[in-house]
Amino acid sequence: MNITVLGAGAWGTAMAINLALRHTVVLWDRKSSVIVEAGKTRQNKVGLPGFTLPEPLKLTTDFDAAVSHANGRDGIVIIATSVAGLRDVSRNLRDEGIVNLIWLCKGFEENTGLMPNQVISEVTGNRMNTGVLSGPSFAQEVAAGLPCALTIASKSPTLRQVAVDAINGGNMRIYSSDDITGVEVGGAVKNILAIATGMSDGLELGMNARAALITRGLAEITRLGVALGGRPETFMGLTGMGDLILTCTGDLSRNRRVGLGLAKGKSLETVIAELGHVAEGVRCAQTVKLLAARMGVEMPIANAVAGILFDKVSIKSTVSQLLSRHVRDEADVLYSKDN
Repeated sequence: MNITVLGAGAWGTAMAINLALRHTVVLWDRKSSVIVEAGKTRQNKVGLPGFTLPEPLKLTTDFDAAVSHANGRDGIVIIATSVAGLRDVSRNLRDEGIVNLIWLCKGFEENTGLMPNQVISEVTGNRMNTGVLSGPSFAQEVAAGLPCALTIASKSPTLRQVAVDAINGGNMRIYSSDDITGVEVGGAVKNILAIATGMSDGLELGMNARAALITRGLAEITRLGVALGGRPETFMGLTGMGDLILTCTGDLSRNRRVGLGLAKGKSLETVIAELGHVAEGVRCAQTVKLLAARMGVEMPIANAVAGILFDKVSIKSTVSQLLSRHVRDEADVLYSKDN
């Protein structure tokens, strides 16, 4: 199958490496310096250093050529940009004759609060089969060929089957769902909870506190997701609980490392500079806070992270405030709008 990956960041490069072992794959990026260097060294030293790009993997900065490689029913175009870059890239796809379109980005658009599927729909007018591929997945492990399970979510049965046929195989297992909203909310909000868990671990609050944060964080994700139209059971799966556990506990998680750095007293600017990338949970926190308020969904942990990141609220005082919240029956708060 012909597959084009748009975006040579860590995740896009990892998917291209994995898929190039079984398909004819083109990896595109707008930064010519990245593509030229990767073509010479067969490594993406900026996006995913330390991994060899398979020789069959084609690299290009020619957008039209990259997209034409995978248009038609026998191709898949995969958008692997950040949410911030999704609108511009998808706008350029509108008239390219694409049949099957998948995106990998996780988050909400910063200025509009839209989920990726809403951005795609608004820009392209639903003229193609579309879906999101998400789940617990560190780029480094996918590039190394380690086992991984993901979910393709789409309203199109055709796209779900095409994606499973193309991507499932080797050490990658693909499940399918039609709950796009649930899958996208899980993938977005878990990054905020990973920052919170990193802070807790950085303050050495213990594994009991970590378990509590993850569990109550899952409740917050579920409440927001259900309010937005997702199904409760989705949040018990790979793109809810699975992605949350991985991102909160795995040392490869950029969002977790943000929390660890903040707990050590570093400024957000310093932490981001050391990472070399903007962690999506940072971008997402303020947007989710505003969205939850608009939907009438109480999200104390996510709101606390936003306060620490943008309002300079003390981490230790935030912990005290969370612990002093009124006590509720746990069974009453999982799907209700307040906690």
